Amino acid sequence: MANPRIYAGAKLRETRRRLGLTQKDFAAKLGVSLPYLNQMENNKRPVSTTVVLALAQEFGFDVTELASGDSERLVSDMREAMADPVFADDPPPLADLRLTASNAPGLARAFLELHRAYRETHERLASLDEALGREDARMQASPWDEVRDFFHYCDNYIDAVDRAAEHFAQGAGTGGIAAHAVQALRGEGITVQEGDTEILRRFDAQARVLTLSARVAPETRTFQLLLQVALLKQDQLLEAMLDLARFQSDEARAIAKIGLANYFAGAALMPYGAFLAAARETRHDLERLAQLFGASIEQVAHRLSTLQRPGAKGIPFFFVRVDQAGTITKRHSATRLQFARFGGACPLWNVHRAFETPGRFLRQLAETPDGVRYLSIARDVSKPGGHFGAPVRRFAIALGCEVAHAGHLVYGDGLDVGDKQNFEPIGISCRICERVNCHQRAVPPLERRLSIDADRRGVLPYEVG
Repeated sequence: MANPRIYAGAKLRETRRRLGLTQKDFAAKLGVSLPYLNQMENNKRPVSTTVVLALAQEFGFDVTELASGDSERLVSDMREAMADPVFADDPPPLADLRLTASNAPGLARAFLELHRAYRETHERLASLDEALGREDARMQASPWDEVRDFFHYCDNYIDAVDRAAEHFAQGAGTGGIAAHAVQALRGEGITVQEGDTEILRRFDAQARVLTLSARVAPETRTFQLLLQVALLKQDQLLEAMLDLARFQSDEARAIAKIGLANYFAGAALMPYGAFLAAARETRHDLERLAQLFGASIEQVAHRLSTLQRPGAKGIPFFFVRVDQAGTITKRHSATRLQFARFGGACPLWNVHRAFETPGRFLRQLAETPDGVRYLSIARDVSKPGGHFGAPVRRFAIALGCEVAHAGHLVYGDGLDVGDKQNFEPIGISCRICERVNCHQRAVPPLERRLSIDADRRGVLPYEVG
């Protein structure tokens, strides 16, 4: 099979500007003419093999980034936005969306921001009676969605925070990361104690006392301990990252700060270099990694999806968490598979079946409509309340990668990845899924005509042309 051509004009321009080079100087270092570089930067020519080699040799550039980054995410997000009924009359072809994502990513993001604002306005109008009675009713981005998109388009890897967490973890020694965190807080005059409380973590700034719940699992207490370390000892770093993000509201900034502190906690509990080496050694066995690093299965799966440090990348994984209603509560993908921004995941995906088999890993070979094949593993995750009668929070998580990496995962053992019959068809969102014979389809696909025959009824009340 011929290698696909790579059009990466936006990435080339971004790299050149980051290096502070003119087009003429950049072309000279890449060994191409100025007109040829100009054509590549404007996606009129694919990136040549000569340029790929020069990027790696001259600048130490991770060439895998040319075929990844924001482009696939932007295309997926624009397709989902275009599935909105407001665009149903004349949606643009997929080729136009890909061209926009490659040539004008800023315009694509502006369109997505406009569509997000439209959706939120529409939802507010639907509850106008309630909104009119609120003094804080306002037309601006949902803070939660704004923060979610921030991490989404950062590739869920925050280099400065990740390296700071790794540096902190290096001082742990033989006493372990939890003891190191307690010592660090004591150095700030803070007393750490456990209490019989439902509150996971409570910090009394005046009394300088941090109370952690004794009812939760040890890995949860350690995580909350490290989160408090981030908030107190890495405050300047977190605030600098928030300044760069330029969130639209104080609420979004506050949510993002907790998100960055959570990121620090996970990265300190599972420091990048040690965790990447252990992941390769154990062949990404989530249970073994959880034991080695004193983490939960969910924490390990999420950490695996963040191993995207330039020059030291792990396997590109997708990670998702859903609740029992199928709503996506966490999502990230370093693969070509992108999740729906709104609503739930494809019902044919094994993540939904994980609730039926608690405590077990489910494996699935899956193929998306674009022909890309994946290995997906799923498992339920229960979070007990800590006492009799307390509600149990139940989720399911899925972690997966393209099937080319299956040999590096213990979960790929015994699976025949060479037989296409073993791959189950899955999609992203019904409105942008092109499959015509899906028995679980909820709504018609956007880009297909429908045929309705009153004298014939199959699985669906219509046929997709």
